[in-house]
Amino acid sequence: MLKKVDHVGIAVHSLPEVKAVFKSVFSLEPDYEETVAEQKVNVAGFKIGETHLEFLEPTQPDSPIAKFLEKRGQGIHHIAVDVDDINHTLQQIKQQGLQLIDQQPRTGAGGKLIAFTHPKSLFGILLEITQKPPE
Repeated sequence: MLKKVDHVGIAVHSLPEVKAVFKSVFSLEPDYEETVAEQKVNVAGFKIGETHLEFLEPTQPDSPIAKFLEKRGQGIHHIAVDVDDINHTLQQIKQQGLQLIDQQPRTGAGGKLIAFTHPKSLFGILLEITQKPPE
């Protein structure tokens, strides 16, 4: 069901600061950057092996990432895992008793289909299920 860790989402106050540090310390540039208006975030992903560190900067004070930063400060926000069939995976997760935040997939960064499980039902982990967009 779960293929691999797609990315680790990290909430930050400033993407320019993150990009400067990763460039100077690790000689890395973002593999992708975009604004996800629906989630009110700017995103920058740095590829490390097959996984990305995906940094999330809020674009508005009422965004989920802004609220996370207020409550917990900068740091790991979620872990995303890639699956072949997100609808089937969500159905299985729900049948096993995990609480879903998203009953249906929605569009996330890179056009991927995404959905989240509630941290209360998975050891405090906000798990994002992702499926690559059709080619």
